[in-house]
Parts: sequence; structure tokens; C-alpha cells
Amino acid sequence: MASFDFPDDLLALERAAWEAAQQHALTPDQAAAVQAAVTEYAAETGLPRVEVEMGLKRAVRHPDD
Repeated sequence: MASFDFPDDLLALERAAWEAAQQHALTPDQAAAVQAAVTEYAAETGLPRVEVEMGLKRAVRHPDD
């Protein structure tokens, strides 16, 4: 698995989406914004989108790992 240096805005989007999901308040627009940002980051870095998404979720949900 690749090591990532996610930009603050991408981390903030995922944190907000994760918090909303935990409160059963995640909207389709919010989820789509995260996916678009993940896709853009993956394209910019040349990394597989699924690896970027998994790394981002890990960074937000398990920051001490």
C-alpha cells in the first residue's frame, strides 16, 4: 500500500463525511464531493483511485496507525 500525503482540504472533506455518516446524515452530494476529490487526487498522483480511497479512509478513521 502506498504512503500518502493528503492535502488538508481532502482530509477535511473525508472527516466531515465520516462524521455525517456516523450520525446517519451523509448526503449524496457530500459523498459525491468526496469521491470527486479522491478521483482528482488519484489522477494528479497517478495512483489507483481505490488505493487513494482506502488510504484516505484509514488516515481519517485510524489516524494512529
